[in-house]
Amino acid sequence: MIGTARTAPRPRYTRVAIALHWLSALAVLGLIAIGLVMSHGDLAPMRRFQLYQWHKSVGITVLVLSLLRLGWRLSHRPPPLPATLPARERAGAHAAHALLYGFLLGLPLIGWAVVSVSPFNLPTVLYGILPWPHLPVLPELADKAAMEAVLKQVHAWGAWILIGLLLLHVGAALRHHLVLRDDTLRRMLPQTSPPSGSSP
Repeated sequence: MIGTARTAPRPRYTRVAIALHWLSALAVLGLIAIGLVMSHGDLAPMRRFQLYQWHKSVGITVLVLSLLRLGWRLSHRPPPLPATLPARERAGAHAAHALLYGFLLGLPLIGWAVVSVSPFNLPTVLYGILPWPHLPVLPELADKAAMEAVLKQVHAWGAWILIGLLLLHVGAALRHHLVLRDDTLRRMLPQTSPPSGSSP
């Protein structure tokens, strides 16, 4: 009896890459939710202040996670895109990933700059435990209020662009899973049993 040949599954993302991806996703969603509430919600001053402190803490967490993800990605080649993907979509996927990394690194840095240049000079204590320094030079600027206003505007617009990129990213993943029916999304989903073709 001749057995039916089975196509070997494509390699999955490593367990470290998967963990960093979903930790980053949760942190970014929390960051967006906190940012929207503290910017547009009708809050008491103390509650708004508390949310600002959480926003700063989660923002630095996203920065650290993004640096770890980037370092891991550069040292561990990610699985290839589906061979059936047209060249234009392949280029778009690479560009979208590059933009996502840029915003996940850039927005926390801009937020850090906003805090550093603020005329109020409030200290940052991550999660109420770890003191976090201001960026150099910015606290010594002569017209800090004007610079703070510009950076706040850049941060706000960047946040909306990031939300758009995330919606595009989620939409593309769902298209691969529900329409194209390939394993692009499944390769980034956690699983309990060790998969063939993946590594730590």
